[in-house]
Order: sequence, then structure tokens, then C-alpha cells
Amino acid sequence: MATPFSVLTRNRDFRRLFAAELVVFGADWFVMVPLLVLLPELTGSGVWGALVLAADTGITALLLPYTGTIADRIDRRAILIASNVAALLATLLLFVVRSAATAPLALVAIGAVAVAKAFYSPAASAALPNVVDPADLAAANSVAGSAWGTMTIVGASLGGIVSSAFGPYVSFAAAAVSLLLAAVFTALIRRPLQAPRDPEAVPAHAWHALIEALRYIGARPRIRALVTVKSAVGLGNGVLTVFPLLAGLYGVGALGAGLLFAVRGAGALVGPLVMRPVLNHRTWLLPGLALSMSLYGLGYLGVAFASWFPLVLALVFVAHFAGGTNWVLSNYALQGEVPDRLRGRVFATDMMLATLAISVSQLGTALFVDRVDERVILIACGMITLVYAIGWRIATRGLSLAGPAEEPEALLLGEPAAEGLDGRPGERQ
Repeated sequence: MATPFSVLTRNRDFRRLFAAELVVFGADWFVMVPLLVLLPELTGSGVWGALVLAADTGITALLLPYTGTIADRIDRRAILIASNVAALLATLLLFVVRSAATAPLALVAIGAVAVAKAFYSPAASAALPNVVDPADLAAANSVAGSAWGTMTIVGASLGGIVSSAFGPYVSFAAAAVSLLLAAVFTALIRRPLQAPRDPEAVPAHAWHALIEALRYIGARPRIRALVTVKSAVGLGNGVLTVFPLLAGLYGVGALGAGLLFAVRGAGALVGPLVMRPVLNHRTWLLPGLALSMSLYGLGYLGVAFASWFPLVLALVFVAHFAGGTNWVLSNYALQGEVPDRLRGRVFATDMMLATLAISVSQLGTALFVDRVDERVILIACGMITLVYAIGWRIATRGLSLAGPAEEPEALLLGEPAAEGLDGRPGERQ
């Protein structure tokens, strides 16, 4: 059985893709943590932080149906590099945000970064199986799943420290440099990031390509289950808006806000690594996904009633241990079910649903964040996730991922035979 360490040491191209994702995620937090503290200071309201988070996820969600078709049609390496450069340029606009009057420019900058991420995310997820051998895919997913958590720890912690010590604009500069490094790492990858395909394999019009992907998802109950699983955690994501307010409530300031985000990242890092054995037992995947959603909701219900800041940190860790596990389990299962020529669009649909759920949660939080106690928001988000998890499990109780991928409908839809995880025709792994 391949281990995460062995995949990193043996596969140079995977190391470069992983390194690029590390610095992209790190840049995200070097921007977001200082900005979530800066905007309330400039405007005197928590609404701006919620609006920034909602813009970040909502714009991405709206664009994903289109960007997924691009990831299946255009060279994924070019998409990743162009996205990094565009995000870098957008980050530079944050240097102008210095008063309440210029606060709206933060929304413009984060909106532009969100556009870049909408192109980056499905291309990166779809490319992963092409840079590793099929036998290494489970281990590679554990490593890749830890990238977000790793850099949430580093980025959120350092973002809070650097912002406290030197001001938010130094953090923004570090984010810009990180995005440049990500573009360089991606350019150095030598393996193709998609399987060879007929130029006519993807419909010329984005709408037709999206319809093809939706038909593919709609005809397969297992795929439908997998693309809806991340929405549970997404609907509870409004809790992030409360992080700076919780830090203020406990008197720990910007450093405490950064620590909350860092502990969130630690959970998301440890979860995929600890739960990696589940990836090798496909019968455990669906029950594991239901359990991870439920644990996320229970974690934040606990935060709502905690009165000691270290206990809050521990419960946030538990919640995102479950959330990180949820993300990696569903990604791995989708990679094993979906052929390369459709993978970008299916992952885009998966991410669209998740980010729409996040955006709805954050916009809902924005409506109430200045009107109700922080604990009410925490309880509401935790309960929504828990109820969703129970409903999802009831709806999927008759499904199992233990058998071969669902293929009969593919013939009815006129699709080619399944591809292996390396993009070549053959049995699914």
C-alpha cells in the first residue's frame, strides 16, 4: 500500500502540484484573516467581513458550471498558471483599502480572486489522477487533502501574527509572492494534466457541455450522493463569520482570530491523514461521509455552549477534523467513479453545490450577525449541518460504493466506455 510520504518522495510532478496548492491556499489565508479583522476596524460593522466571505464563495459557485467545461477542454496547466497570475493582480488592489470609503474595493478584489479560484479549483482536482499512478491515488488524495489544512494552519497563524506585528498590508504582499511561486511550481510539472482525447469529446458550447455532465450525474445515484455530500458542511460554514467576533468576546483579538482559523486548518489537515485507511475500504465511504457531516454539526453545537477559549479551540478542531475528512472521502470517491473527459465538469458541479451552500450560509449569517448573539448563529449552523447529515444518510442508505462504477446508463447516453484513473481506456480502479 502506497503511503503519503512515498508518493511525495517518488513522484516529482505530484510534489510540484502539491507545492503549488500549498502556496495557493496559504495566500488565501494571508489575505482573508487580516482582511476579516481590518474591515470591521475600518467600518465599525461585522457585515463587511460576512460580505467578503460570501463574495469569495458565491462568485466562485456561479462560475463553476462554466469553468468546469474549460477544465475539460483547455490545457489544465495553462488554466492553473493563468489563475495564479490573475489572483496575484487582484490581491494588489487590497493595498488601496485604507478607510471606510475604500472598503468596497475589498469586495472587488476578493471577487476577482474568486473568479481566478473558480478556474483553478476544478482544474486542480481533475488533474490530480493524471500526475500519479492509479495505485497511488488514495495516498495522493490524503496528501492533497492535507494541503488546505496545512496552509490554513500556517497561513492563518502567520496571517494573524504578521497582521498584528506589521499590519495587514505586509500580509497582502506575502500573498502576492505566494501566488507567483504557485505559477512557477505548476509550470515545472512535466506530466500532462489531462488524458489525450478527441477534440470533439467535449461539446463546443459550454451550455451543452454542462448539460452532458448534468445528465451523467442525474443518471447515477452514486454520483448524485457524492456531489451533494459537501453541502452539509457548506451550510454550516457561516460560523467563520463569527470567528473574529468570538475572538473579541474572549478578549484574544486578531491573534485569537488567527488561532481559530489555524485550529480549523489543523483539524482539516489531521482528518484526511488519520482517516486514510477508509479510502481503501469502499464499503465504509458512505457511512464515513454521514458520520463526518454529523460530527461537524455536533462540534459547533459544542462551541456555542463552551465558556473556555481552549475548549472552543478543541471543538473547532474536532469539527474540521470531520470537515476535512468529508472533503477528501468525497473527492476520492468521485475520482474513482468519473472518467477523465467528464471529470472537470463533475468536480465543478460538486464544488458549485458546496460553494453555493457556503455562500447561502454566509449571507444568512450577514443578515443576523449584528442583531443576535454569536452563540445563536453557532447553534443554527450546527443544527442545519446535523439535520442535513441525517437526511442525506436516510436518502443514501441503499447505496454502496463497493461494486464497480455505474455504467449501464452511459451506454444509454451514448458515452464511450469508462476510462481508468490514468485516463486510458480500461477498468475503473
